[in-house]
Amino acid sequence: MLGNKVNCFNGYNDLYQNIIDDFRNENIRKGYVTVNNVHTMIEGFHDSSFQAIINEGYLSLPDGKPLEIVGRLKGNKNISRLFGPTVMEKFIDWGRKDNLTHFFFGSSEATLSKLKEAIEEKYPGTQIAGMISPPFKPFAEWNNADFIHAINLAKPDFIWVGLGAPKQEKWMFENFDRLDQGLLFGIGAGFDYLAGNTKHAPSWMKNASLEWLYRLIQEPHRLWKRYFKTIPQFIFFATLEILVLKFRRSK
Repeated sequence: MLGNKVNCFNGYNDLYQNIIDDFRNENIRKGYVTVNNVHTMIEGFHDSSFQAIINEGYLSLPDGKPLEIVGRLKGNKNISRLFGPTVMEKFIDWGRKDNLTHFFFGSSEATLSKLKEAIEEKYPGTQIAGMISPPFKPFAEWNNADFIHAINLAKPDFIWVGLGAPKQEKWMFENFDRLDQGLLFGIGAGFDYLAGNTKHAPSWMKNASLEWLYRLIQEPHRLWKRYFKTIPQFIFFATLEILVLKFRRSK
């Protein structure tokens, strides 16, 4: 989609089972998953280095409803929206029966504390291998080697990375090969949703592709410029891509 890889699954359970099967069959020991929306699709469209990060990852998931709509208009009936925060919650829930361990990297100490409490209350028995709140500074000022060492000592199955796009994708790409094991997920605001800092949009807004509006109302100062830049571009370039594809198929 706009030159970016998008992997298609029928739903959350289909995604989970595919990943678990790959782990059990040793098709993957470590890697990273990008969870993409209109913002990251446009980021990849304009930035070839960021597009390479998306395309070289283990999986690229369609987080936004517009990606599902465009995928279906292009003829892929198996594509299903996989909302990042819900992916994380489903994996935490289902991972209990499979004895999977989780590491959380990103956000603030306060949010991580609330996240831990929410997980323990909502999904008792979840194995939390560790949590790290990195400083709100450029990567160059991080003690990154210490973070990697801590994650490797914990030996988690899943590492949930909540740094926001495109920062989290760049960090995963630069560091996944330094890990001994574990699948990294760039989960964006996933920590805030489960911790209770951010509210989910009503179902009707999600189904109508209006979740961006609900989030904009909650965080106007942070999101208005991003949405103003990316949404019109995505509509234009995705429509153009669909029209070109339909023209080629009609010949």
